[in-house]
Amino acid sequence: MTKNGLTYADAGVDIDAGNALVERIKPAAKRTARPGTMSGLGGFGALFDLKAAGFVDPVLVAATDGVGTKLRIAIDTGNVDGIGIDLVAMCVNDLVCQGAEPLFFLDYFATGKLELDQATRIIEGIAEGCALSGCALIGGETAEMPGMYHAGDFDLAGFSVGAMERGTELPRGVAEGDVLLGLPSDGVHSNGYSLVRRIVETSGLAWEDACPWGEGTLGAALLTPTKLYVKGAVAALREDCVQALAHITGGGLTENLPRVLPEGLGAEIDLTAWELPPVFKWLASSGGMAEAELLKTFNSGVGMIAVVSPDQLEAAKAAFATDGHQAFEMGRITAGAGVAYKGSLL
Repeated sequence: MTKNGLTYADAGVDIDAGNALVERIKPAAKRTARPGTMSGLGGFGALFDLKAAGFVDPVLVAATDGVGTKLRIAIDTGNVDGIGIDLVAMCVNDLVCQGAEPLFFLDYFATGKLELDQATRIIEGIAEGCALSGCALIGGETAEMPGMYHAGDFDLAGFSVGAMERGTELPRGVAEGDVLLGLPSDGVHSNGYSLVRRIVETSGLAWEDACPWGEGTLGAALLTPTKLYVKGAVAALREDCVQALAHITGGGLTENLPRVLPEGLGAEIDLTAWELPPVFKWLASSGGMAEAELLKTFNSGVGMIAVVSPDQLEAAKAAFATDGHQAFEMGRITAGAGVAYKGSLL
C-alpha cells in the first residue's frame, strides 16, 4: 500500500507558479537585449559576448545593491510598478561612476508566497529600468521561502556588470578649479527611507493621504523612481569630458562627493545654485531637520555630480542633455579636504 506523501506544494513552494513567472517575463527581458546578449532566460547561467558589445581590451566592473526600506512603502501601498526601476538605478548609476558602461543585470526576488501578478509587475519594472539604461536583463532568481517572510512581504537585490576599456577608469585628472555640475534628482530616490518613514509616522499622515507638496497621494509621491543617469553619463564618457562622477546616495552630498576626490582636494558647493525640491522642504520642516542633517542624509535635489574641467564645461552639459539632464554649475574643486558649503538651501 502506497502512502499519499507530502509534496513541495504542500510545504508552500509552487514550482509551477515559478515556471509561469519565467514565461510571463520573457518578453520583457527580450526587450532589453543589446549587442553582446547571447542567451535568454531559463538556463543555468547567462552568457554575454564582450567583443560583440564592441570592447577591445575591457576591464569588468560589478555592482550590487537593493532599495532599502522604500520597499516597505511599495508593499504597504501595493504600488510595486516602479520599485524595479529603483533597483536597477542603484546599481547602474554606481557603475558609470567608475567609468563603465553597464552591460547586463540580474535580479534576486524573494518572498514567502509567490504572487504571480505582483511578481510580474515588479520584474517588468526591472526590465523597464534596464531598457532605459541600455542594459540587458539576462537572468535572475525567484525564491519562494515559506516562513521567512510575513504575508505579502518580499525583498529585492540587484547585480549589474559593466565594462570599460583599460586605462579609462574614473576618477582621473581631478584638479583644483574644476567645475561641479549637478544633475537634478527625481525626489528622494532610494536612500534615507527609514528617516522618511519615521517623519511620515510622526506627521500623522497615511500613505493614501493627499501629498502635502504636490499631486496624488503621499505614498505615490514618495515612490517616485530613482532617476537613471546612465545614457547621459555614457555619452559624457565617450566624449571624454568628465574627470569624475559621484552618485549621490546614502550619505548625501556631504559624504559621496569626497569619495571621488584625490587626497589634498576638497569641494565648495554653492547651495544657492539650485532650488531645494518641495519633498525635501516638507521632510525638513516636518522632521525639524537641520540643514547639515539634510545634506548628509538625502540627495537634496542633486542625484549625481560630474567633475568637469572648465574647458570641457559646454561639452559635458551637451552630453548630459542628450538624455534629458539639465546640468547646472553648483561649485568648484578646491584645495583642502571635504565639502564646504556657502549659502543655504532652507
